[in-house]
Amino acid sequence: MIKFTITLLCGLFILTGCTSTKPAKNKPAKPIPSLSNIKADGAGREVVMYALGLLETQYQFGGTNPEAGLDCSGLVLLVYKNALGVTLPRTAAAMAAASRPVSQSEMQAGDLVFFKTTDRSFSHVGIYLGDEKFIHAPSSNGRVRIESLKNVYFAPRFEGARTLMLAKQ
Repeated sequence: MIKFTITLLCGLFILTGCTSTKPAKNKPAKPIPSLSNIKADGAGREVVMYALGLLETQYQFGGTNPEAGLDCSGLVLLVYKNALGVTLPRTAAAMAAASRPVSQSEMQAGDLVFFKTTDRSFSHVGIYLGDEKFIHAPSSNGRVRIESLKNVYFAPRFEGARTLMLAKQ
């Protein structure tokens, strides 16, 4: 009886080991926004293009390296340094202090957008893409992504936009 049970179990293991499984369904890739919709001068366009290349980069508090992860100000710092050669302060609040306020109606791609996500003003920063969208490194869901300024979380926390771009002549 034991010999029969062992033989039966071995046969079942062999048969189930040879069965195939359904191939995993891949989630469709999120489309990268079209640059043709982005109204920006050369510098703003460079900033946006570099930022979009960092989509899905892992979040890391204090991170300034895309391989190890980025936080919100680390993302902006990296983008401006590599896209334009501009060195920015390390924190969102210091970036706000070093930039010129612009109204929401005057925002251009590449401008910075600031939010109050903690008890401190200018605690979160992202890069405006145009069409009421911005790219940022949120701690929730842990990846660089694009959000709408109308997002139910971010809209009431929006503190303003600021620019580092030179005024057009």
